Amino acid sequence: MGNEQLITPWDLEEAERQDTFYVPEYIVNMAYEVIKHYDMKVSHMEVITTKADKGGLIWKIDTDKGPRSLKILHRRPTRSLFSLGAQEYLVKEKKARVPQIIPTKDDKLYVEMGGKFWFVAEWIESLFQVSKDLEGAKELCYAIGEFHKLSKGYTPPHGAENASRLYRWPKTYNKIVKKMTWLRDIATVYDEMPASATVLSVIDMFEDQAVKAFERLENSAYYDLVKKGNKEWGLVHQDYGWSNGQKGEGGMWIIDLDGVAYDLPIRDLQKLITGTMDDLGGWDAHWVKEMISAYHAANPIADQLYEILMIDLSLPNLFYKNVKEMVYEPTVFMDEELKNLVQRIVDIDKTKWTVLDELADNSWLGGKSK
Repeated sequence: MGNEQLITPWDLEEAERQDTFYVPEYIVNMAYEVIKHYDMKVSHMEVITTKADKGGLIWKIDTDKGPRSLKILHRRPTRSLFSLGAQEYLVKEKKARVPQIIPTKDDKLYVEMGGKFWFVAEWIESLFQVSKDLEGAKELCYAIGEFHKLSKGYTPPHGAENASRLYRWPKTYNKIVKKMTWLRDIATVYDEMPASATVLSVIDMFEDQAVKAFERLENSAYYDLVKKGNKEWGLVHQDYGWSNGQKGEGGMWIIDLDGVAYDLPIRDLQKLITGTMDDLGGWDAHWVKEMISAYHAANPIADQLYEILMIDLSLPNLFYKNVKEMVYEPTVFMDEELKNLVQRIVDIDKTKWTVLDELADNSWLGGKSK
């Protein structure tokens, strides 16, 4: 095994030239080797999605035991072990609607090959995305609330990393504040680029939002809340949305758990609300209230945690997410498209603050009014 070829990110240009998802031949050969570790016969393999830039991949496989998925996890093996353990815990201990992992012939959760973990899970044929309307958004919120509640108490298997973001909030907020200076400096140096003037005209405003959010976090109940510890808070999906929460047999299923980490649960809710308001093209108080209420019905949000949600929503999340890549290749990234995108984000941002003001007090949710 010492001289085995390691799986590395593969040629994106080659991948783009092909009509279908391109997978290097050596990885396909490894897949056949991995399959030998399972008590199943595979008649057909179809690539569903690839993370070519990271060396990850999902196949749908037709087997004599029914349809299954075969997945290469792109993260470090010790990190992958944390999420595989979580998936197993949620199915076995909590009867959660997440796909069941199929054990190998020697009863392991994974096969290690090419420096990565591979695993096989059941494929739920009935899954479909909920509608991209308020009802769909509420179903997603309720489902992730349920997931958060069920995930409490998880202990990772021996040898796994302790993947936690619970204590990292101040560091993350501070990083956003610092990056604003970088973005300003880059836009100043590359002032001939189409997006530079637009970025420079709004950076002070977004930096101010980030500074205020960081100050509010420092003065909030955050430090008291995290004292409860990882297991007490449970797991956050970290990449949750319409593709990873789908409707199927028995209700909503949560899939693609390879990024799960211990965290404050409202991190998923914040991302879902922010992304949905982005899709709507502006903030809508009715939508946000309905989404929070749906989540709250599955996993009640205590007053102190609600305050953290409000602080997290006040960060310039959309701006930061869309503009931070500027640091790597400013001459490529700061084009006309970015200029238009920043303008759109500014327009959306203008609609955010009246909504957050209306939501500041959680008495509408049955909490104690401030």
